[in-house]
Amino acid sequence: MVKFGFKRLYKDSHSHARVGEIRTAHGVIKTPAFVPVGTQATVKSLTPEELTDIGVQLYFVNTYHMYLRPGIDVVKKAGGLHKFMNWDKPLMTDSGGFQIFSLKPKITDDGAEFQSHWDGSRHMFTPEKSMQWQAGLGSDIHIAFDDCTPYGVTHEKAKKSLARTHEWAKRSLAEHKKMSLRAKRSNLFDNGIAAPSERSRNDTDQALFGVVQGSIFEDLRKESAKVIAHMDFDGIAIGGVAVGESKKEMKNVLDWVMPLLPQEKPRHLLGVGEIDDIFVMIEHGIDTFDCVAPTRLARVGILYGKNKQIDITKSLFRNDFHPVEKNCLCYTCTHFTRAYIHHLFHVKELLGYRLATIHNVHFIHRLVDDIRQAIAENQFLELKRKWL
Repeated sequence: MVKFGFKRLYKDSHSHARVGEIRTAHGVIKTPAFVPVGTQATVKSLTPEELTDIGVQLYFVNTYHMYLRPGIDVVKKAGGLHKFMNWDKPLMTDSGGFQIFSLKPKITDDGAEFQSHWDGSRHMFTPEKSMQWQAGLGSDIHIAFDDCTPYGVTHEKAKKSLARTHEWAKRSLAEHKKMSLRAKRSNLFDNGIAAPSERSRNDTDQALFGVVQGSIFEDLRKESAKVIAHMDFDGIAIGGVAVGESKKEMKNVLDWVMPLLPQEKPRHLLGVGEIDDIFVMIEHGIDTFDCVAPTRLARVGILYGKNKQIDITKSLFRNDFHPVEKNCLCYTCTHFTRAYIHHLFHVKELLGYRLATIHNVHFIHRLVDDIRQAIAENQFLELKRKWL
């Protein structure tokens, strides 16, 4: 079994942008890499084969939603997320921490008590349970349970929340290691392959990323970066920069945090991925990033183009028989016109959402591919100037 690890291959001499490889049990991720969000174990409307054709290397599944439906036990019985989804490439799961921001549960030092948005039932999430559930899902990269504060929080509340995040990070790491040791000692196998809940860390190669928080406060962000960097995590995730912060505030956080993170570990930025943001984060040395924007915008008819976005639902595209984007080689642009996609959205045909999603995800992946090549050729800033 390949042990999880990160290797830097190239470094841009004029910025902190870098090209590397993240090794996982389900394949190598070439970085920088965009990570589409598949909240409920699917990137909406696309098949695994389509994602593979586009070039998706890794995508993000939400633990909170999988816990509620279909349930962790169902996924475990299926053989883990990879088999359940028919996806043989790397997967990342979050901890449920983002739902602390979005669903506003009752929070104590022990954990967060959620009320299900489906049936009103109550569920307690703790660092230990989050680690157990993510291990049960069998993803390659797990995220430590954290307390994600909303934008506009006071320094006092952010400081209290940060202390909780750091304590939960310790508990997440301890549980992660405990499960790995227990599984290694038990050495239980099912038909020659360890069941997801029973595999050791070496068997599954499951990695754990700690989360840097601290809202928009420089002292708290730097404190968090130092604390998380000195813990035995496999990688670092930066959270709390996509919950209302401005682009300038996001950049400030990266300015403060990135110099304090270890160079030998991969860095993931949670929830950010607009075109200009991509250049900013990669310039700071971010290796992977996830964002719902490409797929969410596609479903309302907003399609990516170089230096522009187009709203395909507008009447001006009714008789436009050009592809969405000139020279784009995605399935959508090589087979259909703007007029046809406009028609599909106008009559609310599901194919329209699929074609738009294919284009947007392909567009972001090709951009990141170009960025990766530019870094290797020491031309990153030149590419950035051409785009922005």
